[in-house]
Amino acid sequence: MRIAIAQINCTVGDITGNAVKILSAVKQAKQAGAQLVITPELALSGYPPADLLLREMFCQACNNALADLADAIDDITLIVGYPSSQEGKLYNAASVIQRGKIIHTYYKRILNKSPFFNESYYFDPGTESCVFELGGIKFGIAICADFWLSNLSLAADCPNLDILLVVSASAYRINKQITRYQLTRQFIEQTGISIIHTNLVGGQDELVFDGASFAMNRQGELTHQLGEFVECIEWVDIQNNQPLKTKLATPQLPIASIYQALCLGVKDYILKNGFPGALLGLSGGVDSALTLAIAVDALGADKVKAVMMPSQYTASISLEDANEMTELLGVTLFESSIQSLLDQYLSKIESDFQIPSDFTATNTTPENLQARIRGTLLMALSNHSGSIVLTTGNKSEMAVGYCTLYGDMAGGFAVLKDVSKTLVYQLCEYRNQISRVIPERIIQRAPSAELRPNQTDQDTLPPYEILDAIIEAYVEKNYSPAEIIALNFSETDVKKVIHLIHGNEYKRRQSPPGVRITHSDFGTAWHYPITSNYKVWYAIQR
Repeated sequence: MRIAIAQINCTVGDITGNAVKILSAVKQAKQAGAQLVITPELALSGYPPADLLLREMFCQACNNALADLADAIDDITLIVGYPSSQEGKLYNAASVIQRGKIIHTYYKRILNKSPFFNESYYFDPGTESCVFELGGIKFGIAICADFWLSNLSLAADCPNLDILLVVSASAYRINKQITRYQLTRQFIEQTGISIIHTNLVGGQDELVFDGASFAMNRQGELTHQLGEFVECIEWVDIQNNQPLKTKLATPQLPIASIYQALCLGVKDYILKNGFPGALLGLSGGVDSALTLAIAVDALGADKVKAVMMPSQYTASISLEDANEMTELLGVTLFESSIQSLLDQYLSKIESDFQIPSDFTATNTTPENLQARIRGTLLMALSNHSGSIVLTTGNKSEMAVGYCTLYGDMAGGFAVLKDVSKTLVYQLCEYRNQISRVIPERIIQRAPSAELRPNQTDQDTLPPYEILDAIIEAYVEKNYSPAEIIALNFSETDVKKVIHLIHGNEYKRRQSPPGVRITHSDFGTAWHYPITSNYKVWYAIQR
């Protein structure tokens, strides 16, 4: 038997377009002599449909599309995921379709309760397993969390199966594929059942689905590995009721996967939402440089514009490096000094509000004004062209509030929202290994917002290697302050960083969405109150 893994990029709500993708995969599978086609979780509706599931007309449209899809299936078997409304209940379903008829339907039993999906809010859990036979082979079906969250208990109701088909919409995070392999091998060791895992690919709001579908035989050996972050169809040939080994591609480094995740997240967010292109403010610094490289790799240089908006504090080397980078990438660069606008703002504040003329030397108002002037100009260009503004701030800055509301936070999509400053540097080095597009001086210079004379980030923040390590421990690993201090960080630094994290929640709530790549980002996974008098560092044990 030959089985087709259809690793497709579905769009939430594009029911007709998703059905066309599924039928295209079916056509290719038939031409290749496959007898069975497997599509990802909720492929017909797209994943996650979220509150669209509360709309009866949406669920009905999915049911109608399923009926039309079934009518188009003749001499091949298709497994397709969709939301199924039955007797007042809604299920995350996968159906087996043969010759125009649905012959089996499985309802997902373990509903994902993570903050990214919250399936238990929308769906009712199924209660029954699903087993079917095709060509003398006994198949079972599991949907995503059924396998990843309880695969060992799943083993108890899979007696005498030859192959378990896992249909997933499993979102990317760094090194997640390693975890998938480990859980799959645990299941195989317990059951001796081969696994074919079909995963969704594509960007959906903050989430990126990496695909990376695979198959393992009953010995726990990887027999097939599909590409990451690409739509594709792979043929799995079955012999002796298990997948035959095929030549496997060399796995790529984690840093390459991260970069591709960011590119796909940007590409799908912009194209699926109908923006004609992107524009961003280029500063001559490392964050905007990486954002520009990702945008060009995702969309092409013709769909990206960069704007350099210097003030009196902008170093000449920043202008030189920005010009060099746009020339290397073939991107149009506009230059517009904001100095006259800044002077007018400062003069008006002094004259109209009776503020002393020396106020510029004693607070951050002039710094914030520069950022907000730049944000206003970028948004005006966005209004004119229809292109989306990509913000360039990173996770480290967002964590501690080293950013300006309505200034450098202005925009529609935050490419580096879940990327720490130290990871920004690693990604720049990686991108330059492919081809040199980021001038070395940008990477080597001390980071600076260039909003006052001789400014560097470390005037206000701990060194980034310390800052990022504390943020990772507290935000991503949920360590207590005492546990972080025990890792050899100073109590002063730990208290300062945690205080800044919680004190800047109000800023993060107003930030644009951005690509999630870690276990805990500041968008979908972070739900702390803005107003709170609980001080976590009180719990430090001396």
